[in-house]
Amino acid sequence: MDEPKVTGTKPKMSTTRKILLILGFLSTLAAIALITVAVTQNQPLPKNIKYGIVLDAGSSHTNLYVYEWPAEKENDTGVVQQVEVCKVEGPGISGYSQTTEKAGPSLVQCLRQAEGVIPLKQHQETPVYLGATAGMRLLRLENKDAAEKVLSSVEKTLRSAPFNFQGARIISGQEEGAYGWITINYLLGNFKQSGWKKFLHSLKSVSETSGALDLGGASTQITFVPDEISSESPQNLLYFRLYGKDYRVYTHSFLCYGKDQALQQKLARDLQSTENSSLFDPCFHQGYQRTISVSNFFKNPCTSVEKKQFPFSQLHIEGEGEL
Repeated sequence: MDEPKVTGTKPKMSTTRKILLILGFLSTLAAIALITVAVTQNQPLPKNIKYGIVLDAGSSHTNLYVYEWPAEKENDTGVVQQVEVCKVEGPGISGYSQTTEKAGPSLVQCLRQAEGVIPLKQHQETPVYLGATAGMRLLRLENKDAAEKVLSSVEKTLRSAPFNFQGARIISGQEEGAYGWITINYLLGNFKQSGWKKFLHSLKSVSETSGALDLGGASTQITFVPDEISSESPQNLLYFRLYGKDYRVYTHSFLCYGKDQALQQKLARDLQSTENSSLFDPCFHQGYQRTISVSNFFKNPCTSVEKKQFPFSQLHIEGEGEL
């Protein structure tokens, strides 16, 4: 009997087996896809967040604020959230009128704190801005050269920080009042509405907002939406468009009527009726003591109208309040 011939070809794969292999391969791909989708859905999508830094240079101290907001605006207005605040050590920048070169370096610690809050890759694109209020407005009236040197020192420090410097300037009393009014009504939710409130909000010709009375150290601002325009003060009206709605706002700043400067004016008037170098004041608690230079005291524009000749150069103040 002849032996069967052995050839070099393998038996052909059946059509059924091919189909089963293809289906198995597709099932594996489907499983991988499902797992990938599940993992992706459990991971938060990257946020497109922007950051900004504002330094509020008041008369008695400076605060640094870090804000964040989504890159997409709502009705052409950003939805801002405060994420960090840092109180700068020492006095307000106007307090460096005698040592102007120290004004800028006083901000360094808080700037470094901001560096730790904002992602490193966003430092260069993050705007930083300083607005100085009534303390610097008074210093500019008293000594313009010193005010300019303080701002120059501040600008030098801010430019050396790894952020996008946008400016450092003395804002007007109107601006200060308007910014305070916007902040208050933003936090109260009077601008950004939802649901039925949003619908009713869009129907109103004048939105319901709250007035703002800002008692600072060197000035006081009052700001509100008036029912009608006063013919005697049209220069005190400002206009804003926020979240798709227009606002007409009255604002006025009273320089020298902040808490600290009002007290200075009160002391200046008390000096008119004293003949010795000691003054007992019920506005201060018992045990409080302070000595001031009379000549420096009356350099202040808020007290200079009360200036006269005194037989002493130093005034010693003692508290006698009962609280």
